[in-house]
Amino acid sequence: MFPLVGDDVSKPIYRKNVRLKNYDYSQAGYYFITICVKDKRCMLWEDNVEAPSGRPNLSNIGTIVAAGIENITRIYENVMIDKYAIMPNHIHMIIVLRGKEDRRAMHAPTISRIINQFKGFVTKQIGYSIWQKLFYDHVIRNEQEYQNICPYIETNPLKWMEDCYYSK
Repeated sequence: MFPLVGDDVSKPIYRKNVRLKNYDYSQAGYYFITICVKDKRCMLWEDNVEAPSGRPNLSNIGTIVAAGIENITRIYENVMIDKYAIMPNHIHMIIVLRGKEDRRAMHAPTISRIINQFKGFVTKQIGYSIWQKLFYDHVIRNEQEYQNICPYIETNPLKWMEDCYYSK
């Protein structure tokens, strides 16, 4: 969840900077990302429809989100989506930035640039934005963290009612 200071809509809302200070988000590595739908609106799954796998089917918007995720690797040659899960009101993914000899700024996208491009793609396809302004990221620092995050992403759709973002 993205921390906000101030509940009164007449007062300005200050968003806490959740990025690591002085960290280069274009450097090679593994990044665990969570992106939420604005106001936790459940719009990425069809209601009460299960696929043969036991997982809910994606809604039309959810299908566009999946296409947007798949599109990331076509746009950025040194980026890989290792795993992802589309939940009713948010998505999780592991983005892998691979190293490259030519590391000029135009060839080394930051995580923020990748996420902004992804959100823009989905917004353009739908015709309006569904996203919260920010996103959550976690730099995966070692194999143990990776091994803990992967099962979480894989099983999260099956545990939707236990999820911290659960909303009816």
